[in-house]
Amino acid sequence: VVAFAVIDDLGAIIVIAIFYTAEFSLLFLAGALLVWTILLACNRYFKVISLVPYLLGGALMWFLMLKSGVHATIAGVLLAFAIPYSAKEDDEDSPSHKLEHYLHKPVAFFLLPVFALANTGLVIGSDWSHSLTNANSLGIIGGLVIGKPLGITLISFIGVSTGICRLPLDLNWKHVCGAGLLGGIGFTMSIFITNLAFVGDVAAIDGSKMAILLASLTAGTIGFVWLKLLGSPTAIDDDMESMDFDVTEVPNS
Repeated sequence: VVAFAVIDDLGAIIVIAIFYTAEFSLLFLAGALLVWTILLACNRYFKVISLVPYLLGGALMWFLMLKSGVHATIAGVLLAFAIPYSAKEDDEDSPSHKLEHYLHKPVAFFLLPVFALANTGLVIGSDWSHSLTNANSLGIIGGLVIGKPLGITLISFIGVSTGICRLPLDLNWKHVCGAGLLGGIGFTMSIFITNLAFVGDVAAIDGSKMAILLASLTAGTIGFVWLKLLGSPTAIDDDMESMDFDVTEVPNS
């Protein structure tokens, strides 16, 4: 679920970069991509494992991406792909592991809450019920509560059915459906995109934020109850026992 949440946010960032770019400068974008290429070379060919060049290059890439008109959050995504994720001596010493260790607490306990509070700014007026029943709000609620769980479950089913991937032995489709329901919790990035999509339209922004909060609460509650009832260890054990494992006995030599 955590990995899915990360990928979900990356998808939102890509949407921001594609659809919410007001002005575009090819020169600055080329500069940002050049810096990224250099960082990739430092990783793949020169085996640089110090965090310093990646952080300095990331800051420069962020500035160039910002000046290019493409949303600067893309620089963070590109930087993550450039930082080495392992080291030959000890995986604990890998730059990505160190960076995750350094950033985990500040992000979880300060940056993310501040980001959420700064972008919420919700004003609930006397016409809040009307705001939740217009087409825009109903579309948001339907997309988060129904659309995302359905899409996540279907794409997972297609992937398994076609042999592209397979479910781990300790998971079943009940857990996939539960994860899909939890995927309907769209808070930080959904509200962030709302502020970008309805610039200057206070009524639309407030209505969308209320719909996002209501949908997130609904999806989270349904997902919690679903996994509590159907995703218990007992349910996993029962499914494992019902599976027919084909074990071929190897004769002793």
